[in-house]
Amino acid sequence: MLPREEKKMKKGKNYKAAEAKFDKKQAYTPEEAVKFAKDTNTTKFDATVDVAIKLNLDTRKAEQQLRGALVLPHGTGKTSRVLVIAKGDAATAAKEAGADFVGDADMIEKIDKENWFDFDIIIATPEMMPVLARLGKVLGPRGLMPNPKTGTVTTDVVKALEEIKKGRIEYRADSYGNVHAPIGKVSFTEKQLLENLETIINLVQKLKPSVVKGIYIKNISISTTMGPGIKIDTNSFEK
Repeated sequence: MLPREEKKMKKGKNYKAAEAKFDKKQAYTPEEAVKFAKDTNTTKFDATVDVAIKLNLDTRKAEQQLRGALVLPHGTGKTSRVLVIAKGDAATAAKEAGADFVGDADMIEKIDKENWFDFDIIIATPEMMPVLARLGKVLGPRGLMPNPKTGTVTTDVVKALEEIKKGRIEYRADSYGNVHAPIGKVSFTEKQLLENLETIINLVQKLKPSVVKGIYIKNISISTTMGPGIKIDTNSFEK
Protein backbone atom coordinates (compact mmCIF):
# COMPACT_ATOMS: atom_id res chain seq x y z
CA MET A 1 0.00 0.00 0.00
CA LEU A 2 1.07 3.57 -0.56
CA PRO A 3 2.40 5.78 2.26
CA ARG A 4 -0.55 8.19 2.15
CA GLU A 5 -2.91 5.28 2.76
CA GLU A 6 -0.85 4.01 5.70
CA LYS A 7 -1.25 7.33 7.49
CA LYS A 8 -5.03 6.96 7.45
CA MET A 9 -4.90 3.59 9.18
CA LYS A 10 -5.31 3.22 12.91
CA LYS A 11 -2.19 1.27 13.78
CA GLY A 12 -2.66 -1.57 16.22
CA LYS A 13 -0.02 -3.33 18.31
CA ASN A 14 0.57 -6.06 15.72
CA TYR A 15 0.87 -3.54 12.91
CA LYS A 16 3.43 -1.49 14.84
CA ALA A 17 5.40 -4.64 15.66
CA ALA A 18 5.45 -5.53 11.96
CA GLU A 19 6.67 -2.03 11.04
CA ALA A 20 9.53 -2.34 13.52
CA LYS A 21 11.00 -5.23 11.53
CA PHE A 22 12.21 -3.03 8.68
CA ASP A 23 13.17 0.55 7.84
CA LYS A 24 10.16 2.32 6.30
CA LYS A 25 12.40 4.92 4.66
CA GLN A 26 14.60 2.39 2.90
CA ALA A 27 13.91 0.93 -0.54
CA TYR A 28 14.79 -2.77 -0.60
CA THR A 29 15.61 -5.24 -3.33
CA PRO A 30 12.61 -7.31 -4.52
CA GLU A 31 14.04 -10.35 -2.73
CA GLU A 32 14.37 -8.49 0.57
CA ALA A 33 10.92 -6.91 0.23
CA VAL A 34 9.25 -10.27 -0.35
CA LYS A 35 10.97 -11.72 2.72
CA PHE A 36 9.78 -8.79 4.83
CA ALA A 37 6.24 -9.06 3.43
CA LYS A 38 5.97 -12.69 4.47
CA ASP A 39 7.58 -11.94 7.84
CA THR A 40 5.32 -8.97 8.62
CA ASN A 41 2.01 -10.67 7.89
CA THR A 42 -0.28 -9.85 10.84
CA THR A 43 -3.26 -12.06 9.96
CA LYS A 44 -4.07 -15.60 11.00
CA PHE A 45 -5.43 -16.44 7.53
CA ASP A 46 -3.52 -16.86 4.25
CA ALA A 47 -3.25 -13.16 3.44
CA THR A 48 -2.96 -11.72 -0.04
CA VAL A 49 0.28 -10.02 -1.05
CA ASP A 50 -0.34 -6.86 -3.11
CA VAL A 51 1.88 -4.57 -5.14
CA ALA A 52 1.28 -0.83 -5.49
CA ILE A 53 3.01 0.97 -8.35
CA LYS A 54 3.10 4.77 -8.55
CA LEU A 55 3.47 5.88 -12.18
CA ASN A 56 4.19 9.22 -13.79
CA LEU A 57 0.90 9.26 -15.70
CA ASP A 58 -1.82 11.80 -16.33
CA THR A 59 -4.76 9.46 -16.79
CA ARG A 60 -6.99 12.37 -17.83
CA LYS A 61 -5.28 12.02 -21.19
CA ALA A 62 -6.40 9.07 -23.31
CA GLU A 63 -2.87 8.19 -24.44
CA GLN A 64 -1.73 7.85 -20.82
CA GLN A 65 -4.47 5.55 -19.58
CA LEU A 66 -3.28 2.11 -18.56
CA ARG A 67 -5.66 -0.80 -18.38
CA GLY A 68 -5.58 -4.47 -19.26
CA ALA A 69 -5.14 -7.99 -17.94
CA LEU A 70 -2.35 -10.53 -17.61
CA VAL A 71 -1.90 -14.10 -16.45
CA LEU A 72 0.48 -14.42 -13.51
CA PRO A 73 2.84 -17.41 -13.83
CA HIS A 74 1.77 -18.76 -10.42
CA GLY A 75 -1.76 -17.37 -10.26
CA THR A 76 -3.11 -15.40 -7.33
CA GLY A 77 -4.03 -18.20 -4.96
CA LYS A 78 -7.67 -17.30 -5.37
CA THR A 79 -10.24 -19.18 -7.42
CA SER A 80 -12.59 -16.72 -9.12
CA ARG A 81 -16.27 -17.47 -9.65
CA VAL A 82 -17.00 -16.71 -13.28
CA LEU A 83 -20.33 -15.79 -14.85
CA VAL A 84 -20.50 -16.12 -18.64
CA ILE A 85 -23.19 -14.17 -20.48
CA ALA A 86 -23.59 -15.84 -23.85
CA LYS A 87 -26.01 -17.71 -26.11
CA GLY A 88 -25.89 -20.79 -28.31
CA ASP A 89 -22.58 -22.50 -28.98
CA ALA A 90 -20.63 -20.01 -26.86
CA ALA A 91 -22.83 -20.75 -23.84
CA THR A 92 -22.49 -24.51 -24.38
CA ALA A 93 -18.71 -24.20 -24.67
CA ALA A 94 -18.55 -22.14 -21.49
CA LYS A 95 -20.50 -24.77 -19.56
CA GLU A 96 -18.23 -27.53 -20.84
CA ALA A 97 -15.13 -25.48 -19.94
CA GLY A 98 -16.23 -25.19 -16.32
CA ALA A 99 -17.83 -21.76 -15.98
CA ASP A 100 -19.50 -21.37 -12.60
CA PHE A 101 -22.61 -19.73 -14.07
CA VAL A 102 -23.81 -19.45 -17.67
CA GLY A 103 -26.84 -17.67 -19.10
CA ASP A 104 -28.04 -14.70 -21.09
CA ALA A 105 -31.13 -12.59 -20.42
CA ASP A 106 -32.08 -14.79 -17.45
CA MET A 107 -28.82 -14.05 -15.63
CA ILE A 108 -29.02 -10.35 -16.44
CA GLU A 109 -32.53 -10.26 -14.98
CA LYS A 110 -31.37 -12.18 -11.90
CA ILE A 111 -28.72 -9.52 -11.22
CA ASP A 112 -31.20 -6.71 -11.86
CA LYS A 113 -34.23 -8.05 -10.00
CA GLU A 114 -32.64 -10.13 -7.24
CA ASN A 115 -29.49 -8.06 -6.61
CA TRP A 116 -27.50 -11.27 -7.21
CA PHE A 117 -23.72 -11.03 -7.07
CA ASP A 118 -22.45 -14.51 -6.24
CA PHE A 119 -19.65 -14.19 -8.79
CA ASP A 120 -16.32 -12.36 -9.14
CA ILE A 121 -15.96 -11.80 -12.89
CA ILE A 122 -18.28 -11.58 -15.89
CA ILE A 123 -17.28 -12.71 -19.38
CA ALA A 124 -19.66 -11.68 -22.15
CA THR A 125 -19.85 -12.14 -25.90
CA PRO A 126 -20.08 -8.92 -27.95
CA GLU A 127 -23.69 -9.63 -28.95
CA MET A 128 -24.76 -9.62 -25.30
CA MET A 129 -23.17 -6.29 -24.38
CA PRO A 130 -26.05 -4.05 -25.55
CA VAL A 131 -28.38 -5.94 -23.18
CA LEU A 132 -25.83 -6.09 -20.34
CA ALA A 133 -25.03 -2.39 -20.74
CA ARG A 134 -28.28 -1.39 -19.05
CA LEU A 135 -26.77 -2.69 -15.79
CA GLY A 136 -23.79 -0.36 -16.15
CA LYS A 137 -24.72 1.72 -13.10
CA VAL A 138 -24.87 -1.45 -11.01
CA LEU A 139 -21.88 -3.36 -12.40
CA GLY A 140 -19.57 -0.42 -13.11
CA PRO A 141 -19.01 0.77 -9.52
CA ARG A 142 -18.29 -2.83 -8.50
CA GLY A 143 -15.71 -3.26 -11.24
CA LEU A 144 -17.76 -6.05 -12.79
CA MET A 145 -18.65 -4.62 -16.21
CA PRO A 146 -16.94 -6.65 -18.96
CA ASN A 147 -14.48 -4.73 -21.12
CA PRO A 148 -12.66 -5.61 -24.36
CA LYS A 149 -9.42 -4.14 -22.94
CA THR A 150 -9.36 -6.74 -20.19
CA GLY A 151 -10.43 -9.58 -22.46
CA THR A 152 -13.79 -10.07 -20.76
CA VAL A 153 -15.76 -9.10 -23.88
CA THR A 154 -14.81 -11.78 -26.39
CA THR A 155 -16.06 -14.37 -28.85
CA ASP A 156 -13.57 -16.88 -27.39
CA VAL A 157 -15.18 -17.33 -23.99
CA VAL A 158 -13.33 -20.59 -23.37
CA LYS A 159 -9.88 -18.98 -23.67
CA ALA A 160 -10.91 -16.09 -21.41
CA LEU A 161 -12.36 -18.52 -18.85
CA GLU A 162 -9.23 -20.69 -18.84
CA GLU A 163 -6.96 -17.67 -18.33
CA ILE A 164 -9.06 -16.39 -15.43
CA LYS A 165 -9.03 -19.79 -13.75
CA LYS A 166 -5.23 -19.93 -14.18
CA GLY A 167 -4.83 -16.65 -12.32
CA ARG A 168 -5.41 -13.79 -14.75
CA ILE A 169 -5.69 -10.42 -13.06
CA GLU A 170 -6.91 -7.06 -14.28
CA TYR A 171 -4.95 -3.87 -13.71
CA ARG A 172 -5.80 -0.22 -14.15
CA ALA A 173 -4.08 3.05 -13.34
CA ASP A 174 -6.33 5.17 -11.14
CA SER A 175 -6.69 8.95 -11.35
CA TYR A 176 -3.44 9.38 -9.39
CA GLY A 177 -1.45 7.05 -11.63
CA ASN A 178 -1.43 4.20 -9.12
CA VAL A 179 -1.72 0.56 -10.15
CA HIS A 180 -2.71 -1.96 -7.46
CA ALA A 181 -2.61 -5.71 -8.07
CA PRO A 182 -2.37 -8.98 -6.13
CA ILE A 183 0.79 -11.04 -6.67
CA GLY A 184 -0.14 -14.09 -4.60
CA LYS A 185 -0.61 -15.32 -1.06
CA VAL A 186 1.65 -15.37 1.99
CA SER A 187 1.74 -19.16 1.61
CA PHE A 188 3.44 -18.81 -1.79
CA THR A 189 7.17 -19.41 -1.91
CA GLU A 190 9.42 -16.37 -2.19
CA LYS A 191 10.33 -17.47 -5.73
CA GLN A 192 6.67 -17.61 -6.76
CA LEU A 193 5.96 -14.14 -5.37
CA LEU A 194 9.07 -12.72 -7.04
CA GLU A 195 8.20 -14.17 -10.42
CA ASN A 196 4.64 -12.85 -10.21
CA LEU A 197 5.97 -9.44 -9.15
CA GLU A 198 8.49 -9.32 -11.98
CA THR A 199 5.81 -10.27 -14.49
CA ILE A 200 3.58 -7.31 -13.69
CA ILE A 201 6.47 -4.82 -13.35
CA ASN A 202 7.91 -5.92 -16.70
CA LEU A 203 4.52 -5.49 -18.35
CA VAL A 204 4.02 -2.02 -16.87
CA GLN A 205 7.47 -1.02 -18.13
CA LYS A 206 6.66 -2.35 -21.58
CA LEU A 207 3.43 -0.34 -21.71
CA LYS A 208 5.08 3.01 -20.95
CA PRO A 209 3.39 5.63 -23.15
CA SER A 210 5.83 7.26 -25.57
CA VAL A 211 4.64 10.73 -24.49
CA VAL A 212 5.79 10.22 -20.89
CA LYS A 213 9.12 11.91 -20.19
CA GLY A 214 11.39 11.58 -17.17
CA ILE A 215 10.95 8.98 -14.44
CA TYR A 216 8.09 6.64 -15.32
CA ILE A 217 7.93 4.31 -12.30
CA LYS A 218 8.16 6.62 -9.29
CA ASN A 219 7.53 4.16 -6.47
CA ILE A 220 6.88 0.45 -5.86
CA SER A 221 5.80 -1.14 -2.60
CA ILE A 222 4.33 -4.45 -1.53
CA SER A 223 2.24 -5.35 1.49
CA THR A 224 0.08 -8.12 2.87
CA THR A 225 -3.55 -7.77 3.86
CA MET A 226 -3.59 -5.37 6.84
CA GLY A 227 0.22 -5.26 6.79
CA PRO A 228 2.61 -2.31 6.30
CA GLY A 229 3.93 -1.24 2.91
CA ILE A 230 7.53 -2.13 2.08
CA LYS A 231 9.30 0.01 -0.50
CA ILE A 232 11.19 -1.59 -3.38
CA ASP A 233 14.12 -0.01 -5.19
CA THR A 234 12.72 0.81 -8.64
CA ASN A 235 16.19 0.42 -10.16
CA SER A 236 16.01 -3.29 -9.36
CA PHE A 237 13.87 -3.82 -12.43
CA GLU A 238 15.94 -1.83 -14.90
CA LYS A 239 16.90 -3.82 -17.97
